[in-house]
Amino acid sequence: MIPDSLHQQLHATQGQQTITWEARELVLFNQPWGQLIIARQGAQVVHFAPKGERSWLWMTSTPKTLPSAIRGGIPLCWPWFGDERYADESDDRSGPFHGLARLAPWRLDAVDEHEEGIEAHLSPETRLHSQLNVRAVIQANAKRLHVEIVSENSGETPVKISAALHSYLAVDEIGQCRLEGLVGARYLDKHRGFAEAEQQGILAIHGPIDRIYHSNTPVLLNDGERTLRIAKHDSDSTVVWHPGSEPPADTSTEDARHFICVEAANTRLDPVWLVPGAQHVLGTTLSRA
Repeated sequence: MIPDSLHQQLHATQGQQTITWEARELVLFNQPWGQLIIARQGAQVVHFAPKGERSWLWMTSTPKTLPSAIRGGIPLCWPWFGDERYADESDDRSGPFHGLARLAPWRLDAVDEHEEGIEAHLSPETRLHSQLNVRAVIQANAKRLHVEIVSENSGETPVKISAALHSYLAVDEIGQCRLEGLVGARYLDKHRGFAEAEQQGILAIHGPIDRIYHSNTPVLLNDGERTLRIAKHDSDSTVVWHPGSEPPADTSTEDARHFICVEAANTRLDPVWLVPGAQHVLGTTLSRA
């Protein structure tokens, strides 16, 4: 589920290697337990595959040029999700859709490698918010992938944030997907002006979908070939998104058949207020069901 040019460089890697691909610096890990690729733009995991398995994540084969983000993997949406900028912090709320983190350059602060997996810590090269500090933690091994955004208020007044781990999950065929774990959950439907409804039965994807579910429970994604468990931490919003038959410009209609976004998030349903000195950890964990 990664472009051929990147796939070749990954398979030529033994251990850890840093490369430049599409003008972006990527850190490649090819270890006995599996594979991982992190883009320093946005601290974005763009590929993860346990040994002998196909990628758990999807990424476009035709990424936009810089400064746009790579579509796919797990982009970090922070310190706001979508266009949810708050008027009480207008000085820090001017910027792109889904916030500043996913476009910013990040530094790789530390990598702890061992036989069973790795743990990587990253932080932005420049400060992204006048009061907030942010860092990312990525843990990967043969059984799971865990990504978290750690936010801390180092200022003197409370700060309101929203965020998401915008996971693009690779599937064999979107029409075969089933999502379990959302039955009975209330949701806001963006395609109907954020009208509220309740999920009836297992969720199947038969067209464009953009919903925010008020739920903190794990979701099981079954695409007929495998089942992934998507768990989360400090999140009461689960976002489910797919563009249907009219994908974004950087994604072909064929490519769009092979992903579904299931996101751990803090949205308008559960924004986070951080008082001075407080910390919040938004996390998502992918594992086999």
